[in-house]
Amino acid sequence: MSAPRAAPLDWGMLCLLAMIWGGSFVASEFALRGFSPFLLVALRLALASALLIPLAYALRAPLPGVDTPLKRRIWAHIAGLAVLSNAVPFTLLTWAQQHVTAGYAGVSMAAMPLFVLPLAHVFVPGEALTRRRLVGFAMGFVGVAILFGPAVLGATGAPMEGWARLACLGAALCYAGGSIVTRLSPPAPMAAFSAGSVLIGALVLTPIAFAVESPAPLSPGLDAWLAAAYLGAIPTGAAALLLVTIVNRVGPPFLSLVNYMVPVWATVFGALLLSEALSWRFGLALVLILLGVAYAQGMILRGKG
Repeated sequence: MSAPRAAPLDWGMLCLLAMIWGGSFVASEFALRGFSPFLLVALRLALASALLIPLAYALRAPLPGVDTPLKRRIWAHIAGLAVLSNAVPFTLLTWAQQHVTAGYAGVSMAAMPLFVLPLAHVFVPGEALTRRRLVGFAMGFVGVAILFGPAVLGATGAPMEGWARLACLGAALCYAGGSIVTRLSPPAPMAAFSAGSVLIGALVLTPIAFAVESPAPLSPGLDAWLAAAYLGAIPTGAAALLLVTIVNRVGPPFLSLVNYMVPVWATVFGALLLSEALSWRFGLALVLILLGVAYAQGMILRGKG
């Protein structure tokens, strides 16, 4: 069985997801001015579940029960997505970004497709690790590295920097595992699957957040509340729907391409919203990323791979 071929709709959803996640860095920066990392992640997951659960029922896609082995198996996959694609990577990245440069975090996320390739090869039928995919994904990774330049590997001097770098790579590995778990799930309504994942993520992380971080009341400003609300509604809630839809339509390796596009969008939003200058690296990186994506998907020089 071969992997499904991506249609224009799939490419559109992938670009939209990359745009959403790329813009989330600015929102996180504002939200962290008023919320501690663990509590921010718990809040965004709770807000996302408050939006997605009513949406699932409105779409007549209620959360599955537990009265049959099949439904319990679906819940196991939902829980896997909740932990691997929501609670754990969100927490790792939010904490790590206090100790590493944003550039390093972006490059580490670009390692996610390289984790997906061997996992999909072993666990997902039709997702064989071909030479074409490996070369294309490597081109995309080089493009992201060029985008940030050699300074990305420079040390910040933060006491926890070594652990933070490992946390970033751990988040990339979690995202890879989450996409595999989603792909292997029995058929389930997309809205219910997404709603269940953010609900479990919130239920798991909220007590941990209050146990790990000080329960003292915070006084976030309006900008922090608005940023947190945006993170819950769009980069968490809407993105969860897009993630599940893309994985079920065209598989984990295609979804993993989003991690090459996110740094590009983050750079664009930085230029538009924060007046950051675009260097010559941006154009070269964009060309390499697009060529790598096209080559990995067999859109250029198509052969047996």
